[in-house]
Amino acid sequence: MTISPELARERDYVSTLYARLDALRVETQEQLDAVRASNVGGTHQNRSERDSFARIYTDRMAQLNEVDERLAFGRLELQGGQTRYIGRIGLRDLDQQPILLDWRVPQASAFYQATAATPLGARARRHLTSKGREVTRIEDEIFDTELLEGDTSELQGEGALLAALRAERTGRMSDIVATIQAEQDRIIRSDLAGVLVVQGGPGTGKTAVALHRAAFLLYSHRERLRSTGVLIVGPSPSFLQYIEAVLPSLGETGVVLASVGQLYPGVDTTIEDLPDVAALKGSARMADIIAKGVKSRQQVPSGVQVLEVNGEKLRLEPRVVATAMAAAQHTRKPHNVARQQFQKSVLTSLTKQLAEQLKSHGNTVDEDDYSWLREDLRASYDVRVALNTAWLPLTPEKFIQDMYARPNWLATLTPRWTDEERALLRRDRDAPFTISDIPLLDEAAELLGEFDAKNDAEKRERKQQRKRDIENAEAAIHNMGVEGLVNAEDLAAGFGETAVRGTTAERAAADRSWTYGHIVVDEAQELSPMQWRVLRRRCPLRSFTIVGDVAQASAAAAAPNWREALRSLTTDFRLEELTVNYRTPAQITEAAEAMAVAHGLPITSSRAVRDSEWPVDTLIVDPDDLLSAAVDVADEDREIDSRGTLAVIVPPRLLDALYTQLESKFGLQVGRGTQALGSPIALLTPQESKGLEFDAVVIVEPNEIITGSARGVGALYVAMTRPTQRLHMVGSSPLA
Repeated sequence: MTISPELARERDYVSTLYARLDALRVETQEQLDAVRASNVGGTHQNRSERDSFARIYTDRMAQLNEVDERLAFGRLELQGGQTRYIGRIGLRDLDQQPILLDWRVPQASAFYQATAATPLGARARRHLTSKGREVTRIEDEIFDTELLEGDTSELQGEGALLAALRAERTGRMSDIVATIQAEQDRIIRSDLAGVLVVQGGPGTGKTAVALHRAAFLLYSHRERLRSTGVLIVGPSPSFLQYIEAVLPSLGETGVVLASVGQLYPGVDTTIEDLPDVAALKGSARMADIIAKGVKSRQQVPSGVQVLEVNGEKLRLEPRVVATAMAAAQHTRKPHNVARQQFQKSVLTSLTKQLAEQLKSHGNTVDEDDYSWLREDLRASYDVRVALNTAWLPLTPEKFIQDMYARPNWLATLTPRWTDEERALLRRDRDAPFTISDIPLLDEAAELLGEFDAKNDAEKRERKQQRKRDIENAEAAIHNMGVEGLVNAEDLAAGFGETAVRGTTAERAAADRSWTYGHIVVDEAQELSPMQWRVLRRRCPLRSFTIVGDVAQASAAAAAPNWREALRSLTTDFRLEELTVNYRTPAQITEAAEAMAVAHGLPITSSRAVRDSEWPVDTLIVDPDDLLSAAVDVADEDREIDSRGTLAVIVPPRLLDALYTQLESKFGLQVGRGTQALGSPIALLTPQESKGLEFDAVVIVEPNEIITGSARGVGALYVAMTRPTQRLHMVGSSPLA
């Protein structure tokens, strides 16, 4: 097969890039092997330095390995005659001259933003399409008319974008780094500071923009974000599974991904509450109830308590408890932390009383004896009962379980609630936590503080050790001659006997008190006020990228607009809108928007960039034939495209029965729920389908989806906008 000279030239150049990438892999592996084999002596510090260098080289190897596919995807020809190749990471040759620009550097922005009217110093833009390591196609966009005098056979316009849009889905989200559009690029490169809200209808690339913005910020603000990290919050584990490969493919591996059911360390839940329960738990008034509940666990006794300590009877007066309690509360520390001050004050008073009582019996009590007397008091059963009765230490888990399981206590906390509202929270102590419980646990943890005061001392020691470790790391970097290649803070992460092991992402995910440098929230329209309070605590600097579409809200606690939704986070945000639908064909977009408008659902209209050859297919059948008809439609779609992905989206009531029939027909091709993304056929509820995309979608009983919840119209709108090619609707009655 004859290829053009230009294509041959690009293949040669890209081959040199891969050769350099391979050389860097070998070089990094040799450095890793040398560090592992080094004899560093017997000190713990030296071994820690070696292990930390090994981790850094391991991370570098992971980055180099992840960017192999489509390493270079573009070229800019500049007005001065220079060319710049654009790729996933930056590469330099042996003379340290740039041979590939990282897509995030300012010099690469023209690749995404240049137009004929505003060329930004570029004469032409070239897209490189590759398979494996070989360039298979080039497409040029010309901004300088003088270039049109030569061979124009390779001018293709938006071919790269349209090819990407028509490509079959794999069950995993692909990056769009090669086809970012100007509207998207402006948002990706916007300032780090403040709260950025990206509103857009289905298919406008909100999620892709959010992920590429995270990669851009990690690159552009490395010094700030390397030690604090970036948190990406998604609506479900299946969504996180769908997007998990995007950032590594862009050269970033140090990001924490969490669903809303994973925001409290130690609890990982996918259990949904009933809508009324979720709405109540998500309301902002729960914060006041929890605060009131914590305060209620600090109680002054109504009368004098007689305490027996080693045969001596002591009197604990209510005024002593009240004075100690007031002093502890004045510190404004969390409940469990302030309790240490309370205990100290009460024990001091009781120690004096015990000493005086012993003296009155003719015993000699020196000042040195006071510490022993205090320990006797601390070990006394009566004293411990009295202290705990007045100020009980609590874990967040026990606090929330008690609030649900003790109706009389809940009634004292909610005098203005109805009995019906309180009944919504009633459950046994051993009931599993739900997604709606996560922010309540976090709220309680914030007010209660550490359960064991020893942890505070350990944290202070770790902070001091961290400072010493950074100083040692700077010296180690200088001694090994790797200045500029390794950061002292990264190296120090493995130092010292009390250092916390693991990457920034691993440490952040395990530490509830960790504060991130930036947070990305996808499907943000679903979050409740209580969930926003959790995220506000995780990022006190209020640096957020928030993406979503209020028209797609389906959660019971979701708000009707962004200002209302973000009330618990901020009143100051900037809003960007995405208006071009890159995913959904025009005929599907029109059908979904018409359904939404007919049911009074406010939507952000978008312009689809392409049509599909398949019209929206609607089938009305007898209710008894509904499931078998759905299986038949799925079978017909697999005959059209057996390699693509198909989602069958149904109301929860039909899940089990339809899964049985689909499995009987298609066997192992069928996956269900959060395990479905690796399967050719995915059986999902509308909620589970949020944020995902498939080649084709079969929606079963759409009217039941509409009537199944208060936000059923939004749920159907979400389901109808998941396909990139074909949409089938199967119901027992015409769409209302």
